[in-house]
Amino acid sequence: MTDPSTSIRVAIVDDHPVVREGTAALLHAQPGLRMVGAAASLEEAAPLLDPDAVDVLLLDIRLGTDSGLTLLGGGGRRPAIVVLSAYDYPQYVAASRRLGASGFVVKTAPVAELVDAIRRVAAGELAFDHQCDVAPKLTGRELQVVRLVVDGRSNDEIGAALAITTKTVEGHLRRLFDRLAVQSRTELATRALREGWLDVP
Repeated sequence: MTDPSTSIRVAIVDDHPVVREGTAALLHAQPGLRMVGAAASLEEAAPLLDPDAVDVLLLDIRLGTDSGLTLLGGGGRRPAIVVLSAYDYPQYVAASRRLGASGFVVKTAPVAELVDAIRRVAAGELAFDHQCDVAPKLTGRELQVVRLVVDGRSNDEIGAALAITTKTVEGHLRRLFDRLAVQSRTELATRALREGWLDVP
């Protein structure tokens, strides 16, 4: 029987009841792990950020209209956080690491992989894969341009909104097309939405 005093205390924040409850049940059955809390929203998650009560927090990125990434950063003591996401995007992995998460696991991963990540971060290690090294590096200005492209703005409108020339906008787009291997504004916007570039702080 697992000794509660030496178990890793785990909590989960996920807005899907089946995922939240299913993951909790699976992990509770693992030796050395003890589920101590669950939340469906950022508001409910507040008590789970207490490192005296929780050792490892599993955190979904998309919580309804909110982003779980807002719980990262900000300094202060908190549990080790493993981002648990359905979206296997390099941008999410890179943002999670940059903002202070200790690990990233996709929801389609085997339970053994998630358990391994929990144990590693509880021991003070990091649990990230190679994707952290391949995320596209977009500057703040490039993200602004992409956001306006997604909004359907023309090059002239983008230039006016950002106080830059239309030629400068064209230069940004040309470099984005080349670097990201896309052929059109539509493809750029579609990929940005699909891969969640604009959701990442």
